[in-house]
Amino acid sequence: MDPFRSNSLNFSTFFLMFYALYVFAYFVVFRGWPKHRAEASSCFISLAHGTPAVLLSSHAAIRSTQTTFASPNTTLQDIVLEFSMAYFLMDLLHYIIFTPRDILFILHHAATLYVFVTCRYVVHYGAFELLILLILAEITSPCQNVWSLSSFWKADVPASARLHDLLSAPFYTFYSVVRGILGPLFVYKLWLFYISGAADNLIPIWAWLSWMVVITSAILLSLLWVLSNWIGWYRNLGYSAGKKVI
Repeated sequence: MDPFRSNSLNFSTFFLMFYALYVFAYFVVFRGWPKHRAEASSCFISLAHGTPAVLLSSHAAIRSTQTTFASPNTTLQDIVLEFSMAYFLMDLLHYIIFTPRDILFILHHAATLYVFVTCRYVVHYGAFELLILLILAEITSPCQNVWSLSSFWKADVPASARLHDLLSAPFYTFYSVVRGILGPLFVYKLWLFYISGAADNLIPIWAWLSWMVVITSAILLSLLWVLSNWIGWYRNLGYSAGKKVI
């Protein structure tokens, strides 16, 4: 018997780890911050999840002997899903407790959990494609979280403002390439795969269709988010240029 499939402690252990990291960030790392402690702690656990998730997903994908989008989940793939599920649940609780009006992120995390949970515990197929998507989603995490941390203090600390301005254009460019080009291309391939019927008798229609709705919606929202940031960046650039002329 597969010891990992029958062991329910994986998810619990990962969740306790992210909970401990959040508490550590809130009460130790950002103890001296008079504001934005909760948001910064969220960034902290996001940093703890992002790069490891990319590395673990890459390792699990490379070690997979079956690499179709409807291949059965491997033990390692399931562990990576549990690792990410624990992070998204912890961060979801953060948003519900501290920023309950941030409906977009709450819905995003809840929808992501739905996809991961059904893949891991109900369908048992399709983890390979989700890990590729996880790589695309989290590869920008280090830059995005540093950019976010600098944004919290850009109005009060000149050094934070300079760091935020320095990171903005490269981060938006990187994000645009990953979420605006690579992500849509991969999602397009997924739609073609499922519509062709290649997953019939392996992944139920209700599962892959609901997954694809969530995935496609996430890509579209990502594009709108980075477009909004590009517009703001160009507007600020024009404003700064105007101030210099004056």
